[in-house]
Amino acid sequence: MSEIVLETRDIVRHYEVGGGLFRKARTIEAVKGVSLKLEKGKTLAVVGESGCGKSTLARMITMIDVPTAGELIIDGEKVDLARQRLTPELRRKVQIVFQNPYGSLNPRQKVGDVLMEPLIINSSMPLSERRDRAVAMLKKVGLGPEHFNRYPHMFSGGQRQRIAIARALMLNPHLLVLDEPVSALDLSVQAQVLNLLADLQDELELTYVFISHDLSVVRYIADEVMVMYFGEAVEYGTRDQVFSDPQHEYTRTLFAATPRADVASIRARLARRAA
Repeated sequence: MSEIVLETRDIVRHYEVGGGLFRKARTIEAVKGVSLKLEKGKTLAVVGESGCGKSTLARMITMIDVPTAGELIIDGEKVDLARQRLTPELRRKVQIVFQNPYGSLNPRQKVGDVLMEPLIINSSMPLSERRDRAVAMLKKVGLGPEHFNRYPHMFSGGQRQRIAIARALMLNPHLLVLDEPVSALDLSVQAQVLNLLADLQDELELTYVFISHDLSVVRYIADEVMVMYFGEAVEYGTRDQVFSDPQHEYTRTLFAATPRADVASIRARLARRAA
């Protein structure tokens, strides 16, 4: 029987905005009752346009935001942050990698300190062991010991994202949430980072929630796909099911609006333009 790492049951997130002396606050329904199950070692891609609620869903899964309603279950344990505090053990299980690698790294910290910080906060590991683990993780993401004492501004965008991934892996998480992790990178660098993520997943038996609006990236990396539209999950299935036979009208519209990069499609577009 497959091990379920992540499950949500009708998870909801509302925000109260505005309001004042003579005006009532307005409720925005960012996520409306999303349910999912994700097996160990698999990748779930959550796709949709900006503002559809996919990043809000990511923030709830990583326990940054507390759900308004519904259930969040991680490794079979129900998480209720409204009634319980976030323990170091629970924090170790789920980590996140953000879209902008430079913005997510402290420019005043050397890379070695960036990597060791999660261990300082969440463990009693001695300095020598923290340093050894940080150097080993640099090697695992394709960097080296010579990068340990450098600052984030001394690296390229792709290298900085590798550092962000290394930091997320320092606590040996079971689940990694990747929020648009390659959208700020050049195409060639995107491919390198995606290949790195695939290799790390195989080696460390990681489970991914991959937030993206880029369908070509999703098609490459996902095992399952969830399509979100105005806070709702309008389509959910395996990658092959969703891409070969989309059931919802929004999914078909989303796919139709995405340019295809194969030679036949490019020639057809050029022929239509010439005509």
